[in-house]
Amino acid sequence: MKPVFERIAVIGLGLLGGSLAWAARRRGAARHVIGATRSASARDRALRQGAVDAVAELDEAVRGAELIVLATPITAMPGLLRRMAPALAEGAVVTDVGSVKGPLAELLPGLLPAGVRYVGSHPMAGSHERGMESADPELFEGAPCVVCAPGGDTDAERVAAFFRALGCRVVRREPERHDAEVAWMSHVPHALAFAFASALAGAPPGAREVAGPGFRDFTRIAHSDPELWADIFHANHKALAAPLQAVRASLDALAGAIEAGDAEAVLRLLEAARRTLSSAPAGETADPARESTHGRSAKGEPHLKGDPYSS
Repeated sequence: MKPVFERIAVIGLGLLGGSLAWAARRRGAARHVIGATRSASARDRALRQGAVDAVAELDEAVRGAELIVLATPITAMPGLLRRMAPALAEGAVVTDVGSVKGPLAELLPGLLPAGVRYVGSHPMAGSHERGMESADPELFEGAPCVVCAPGGDTDAERVAAFFRALGCRVVRREPERHDAEVAWMSHVPHALAFAFASALAGAPPGAREVAGPGFRDFTRIAHSDPELWADIFHANHKALAAPLQAVRASLDALAGAIEAGDAEAVLRLLEAARRTLSSAPAGETADPARESTHGRSAKGEPHLKGDPYSS
């Protein structure tokens, strides 16, 4: 494969950043892949596994890079961009893997020097696991990746080509539409899993002894990082309001029918739910197992606990 970019810098070698760097190198999407992380264990593992060509300090990593991928929490991105801005080459493109796009589209372009573009992206790939130790170069195979830029934009086309080279199916969206859609397809499923896991405090003693695969499948994503997901819910709170209200109404209707002993009403509700899933166009029902768990609100840029390079 001819490289889409000669040199890329991946800022953050956690699950997504490490997998992206590894996939780019293995698939030849970039000729040179440079990582940046403050985690010694992530650095050593990335080098040992061949996920990157080198790991460097932030300024050195981005110097001369044609594509810079921000694979950190959203709250870390503005500060990182300010630090790296003097080292960015004219013509470079900055992208990210954040789960919420509206705040970034508003803030990040204004932090870039002249001649450097921001193109937001969101590969819907990931898991509740974290860190370079969970990185997988095949993580993006078949996963949708949202690119937030209009068609025909040269820089956006190169970013889209890069993610296709990693195995993604690229979808174009405006930032606001992206946030509204992922609220339904990713954020609400996580919210429901967390809510159910919280309600388990009221389950009978010993109930977990009878838990089967349905329980494990439904609750798996509730093992995700609570702090990270609290930030995602906050960043996308406006888009989350409508789907949460719709789910609440649907759950109330089902609970009411069950409590009333109305078997026919229960059946109608279940059949309607199945029809809704069956009628969704191909590719529009997201698999939470392959969705990104990265991204934090850019508002306020609060102090981050831990390493901002290793989300």
